[in-house]
Amino acid sequence: MSAVELAGYGAKSGTFVPVWTLEIQTVASDTDRILDAIMEVHPLSYGRYQRNASISAVGAETAQPEANSTTQTHVEGFEPGSTETYPMVELKISLERDALVLERVMDAILNVHHYEEPVIFLREDWASRAAYNPDSNNPNRWWNSGRGLPDRIV
Repeated sequence: MSAVELAGYGAKSGTFVPVWTLEIQTVASDTDRILDAIMEVHPLSYGRYQRNASISAVGAETAQPEANSTTQTHVEGFEPGSTETYPMVELKISLERDALVLERVMDAILNVHHYEEPVIFLREDWASRAAYNPDSNNPNRWWNSGRGLPDRIV
């Protein structure tokens, strides 16, 4: 959707802003290290919250490293072209569409990522921004629903 198509968008609940979404494949144990490195160069703001990211459930990534790959160099007995499958998660963040911000964030990620060739996807997206009202009496809001926030993982 383009900015022109959103020009007439007028929901009372909020709006959309243009962002870049980065989807970073990594091991689950490295997500905090990557986020901490990003936070040194960018606040990862989403509305009035910082360090916003989503982390998928653990899945799998698979590849067939070629001859002269880092895998062949560092894994004794590795057979080039054989299939490897490892656990991974997808770490997703969004940034304002600013090339200098993207450069700083990518440098931070590449500096701490465990792979020499991390799988990272960049997409142009639109992110919602709510008509913020922390005193809303909407019965579905966590502070009004009686359910409260979900249990924290960490």
